[in-house]
Amino acid sequence: MDVQELLTDVHHGLALPEDHASLSTSCIVTGSYKYYHYGCDKFDDRGWGCGYRTLQTLCSWIRLQKLKDKDEKNVNKVPSLPVIQQGLVAMGDKPDTFIGSRNWIGSFEVCITIDHLYDVPCKIMHINSGRELQSKIPALMEHFQQFGSPVMMGGDTDSSSKGILGVCTGTKSYLLVLDPHFWGTPTNSILHEDKWLSWKPVDDFLEDSFYNFCLPQLKAR
Repeated sequence: MDVQELLTDVHHGLALPEDHASLSTSCIVTGSYKYYHYGCDKFDDRGWGCGYRTLQTLCSWIRLQKLKDKDEKNVNKVPSLPVIQQGLVAMGDKPDTFIGSRNWIGSFEVCITIDHLYDVPCKIMHINSGRELQSKIPALMEHFQQFGSPVMMGGDTDSSSKGILGVCTGTKSYLLVLDPHFWGTPTNSILHEDKWLSWKPVDDFLEDSFYNFCLPQLKAR
C-alpha cells in the first residue's frame, strides 16, 4: 500500500468541544500519522479489522518519527493485515490457524506487534468500567505531554477499537476519538462532519465495559 494515498493528520481543523473560556487543558498528538481504516488498501476487513487498522495508524506515527533520524531501509514499513497476523504467529502469541482468519486483535496484540516491528515498548493501562475513565484523564494527559504518540483503546462490551489522538478538560472531560470503521474514500470534512473523528465526553463510554489502552512509549522528536 502506498501510504502517500492516505489522509494525514486528520485532526487538523477540528474544533475543540468547548470554547476556550470554559476549557482548562488540552493535549493533542504531536507529529504526523496516517489514517488507516476499513478497506483503505482494498482489503475488505469490515466487521473484524478495526484493531488492525488502529495498529496501522499507530505504526505510521512511529515510522514517521523514526525516519527523522534513520534511513528508510532501516525502518519497517507499516504492516499489512496479513503481515500482522504472520508476526503474531511467529512470536508464538497465536496458532498457525490465525493466519488468514478474521479474528480480532486487541491492545495486547497491538503492544507486542509494535515492540516486535519497531523496538518500541508500550504501556497497557486497564480500567474495569467506563465509570473509571475520568480517573485516568491525568495519566492520558501526561502521556500526550511526555510522549505525544497516538493511543489505541479497546474493550469488551464496547469492543470497537478506537484511536485516541488527544484529551481535553472543561465543563466535561473528552477524548479525541479516531474511528477506523470508515468504509469508502474519506476527506477531512467527511470525517469531521460525520463524526468519524470527534471529541467524545468520557461519560459517553459504556459503564458495563472494561477498557484497555495501549500507549506507545516513544517520545515525539
